[in-house]
Amino acid sequence: MADRYGRDVLSAGRRTAREWRKVEAADGLVVEDPVSGFCGAVVGVTRTPDGEFAQLEDRHGKLRLFKMRPGAFLLEGEHVTLVKPAPKKEAPTRSASGSRRVEGLRARTARAGRIWVEGIHDAALVEKIWGHDLRVEGVVVEPLGGIDELGAKIAEFGPSDDARLGVLVDHLVSGTKESRLVQNVGPHVLVTGHPFVDIWQAVKPEVVGIPAWPDVPMGEDWKTGICARIGWGDPRDAWAHILSSVSSFRDIEPELLGAVERLVDFVTE
Repeated sequence: MADRYGRDVLSAGRRTAREWRKVEAADGLVVEDPVSGFCGAVVGVTRTPDGEFAQLEDRHGKLRLFKMRPGAFLLEGEHVTLVKPAPKKEAPTRSASGSRRVEGLRARTARAGRIWVEGIHDAALVEKIWGHDLRVEGVVVEPLGGIDELGAKIAEFGPSDDARLGVLVDHLVSGTKESRLVQNVGPHVLVTGHPFVDIWQAVKPEVVGIPAWPDVPMGEDWKTGICARIGWGDPRDAWAHILSSVSSFRDIEPELLGAVERLVDFVTE
């Protein structure tokens, strides 16, 4: 009868450990200890002061422990090294906004209502934090390219109780041009905003690696001035750095968080 193991079942000793294929000792994997001939399914991995051991269970329910040495197990006739399975990464249960994540989400058909933001940076940041929530609710976010023509655009949209409109405005503080432009918008429109000159400032400075957002005098382009004072170079590259640094609502100032949450609630009522 042929010896299917060869002359030396522990010939692994003459090889380097890296020659043996490594296989995770996943529950249910059937392997054999070639020395004893015990064959069974892996039911667990035990760590002891003497190292890691695979626990095998044979077809009769008998359990035995075997040390996980290099090349010490047979898998379909091949010597392999069993290794402890990598810990499974659990899917996050919360979205970036902190809401409960809906698993297996298929985007809902878009509502008639909309959320408008001033520019593409605003839209990108809102998507980064609230994208999951907006797809659950079927809310589309659209950049306006500024609010100078807000009244005319609202009239063209024609908001109603079934098609509500939410508008997020930068630098919405009393006495500013922005505060005057958002007056008398009608009952089916809600305007919220934040006090920051630009959406960049709504990201906490420590998140992007600076102690504080620099002051830029009026009359100077704000983004260009920020980049010059921090040494970020081109505003496009600076924005890529800012957006990539944001991962959740914890990275955003509370004034923006509250403003967007109110808009989402209003549009989906």
